Amino acid sequence: FESWMRLLHAVPGSVLWLKASVGEAADNLRTAARQLGIGRERLVFAGNAPAGLHLARPALADLFLDTAPYNAHATACDALWAGLPVLTCAGRGYAARVATSLLTALEMDELVTHTPKEYETLALALARDPARLKTLRDRLADKRRTAPLFDTPRFARDLEAAYAAMLDR
Repeated sequence: FESWMRLLHAVPGSVLWLKASVGEAADNLRTAARQLGIGRERLVFAGNAPAGLHLARPALADLFLDTAPYNAHATACDALWAGLPVLTCAGRGYAARVATSLLTALEMDELVTHTPKEYETLALALARDPARLKTLRDRLADKRRTAPLFDTPRFARDLEAAYAAMLDR
């Protein structure tokens, strides 16, 4: 959270877009942000939405800042499908490497960092380089059409083949 607040300080006019929280969580996060010198209006909370809108919203963002030590799972998939670059910091456990696996499957390892400092440095570099972000978005658009990660029919065929092989054994 402090890293994200430093990034908001360094990128004037930026906002941190988070999933709406229940109860007092949003107020607590806004209070924590204010204590770190960030106006509460720079934390934007989005509620649940129908699938079409949920998948359309990431197109409005510039960069998905993954969480640690527990990475985004389905949310990262949704963001990548929508063409939103995901920046992650690889951790040690399974839950801390999900986004790394997704990015590796898309051959976009340059968005995988290995330390909090590296994560923050790359986030800032990307935030200050719209052309680089556009290049990443363009690559994601191509990957959506060609990457095995998004090839559901291929996945179904491979899974069926695996079941058939297990049955034969």
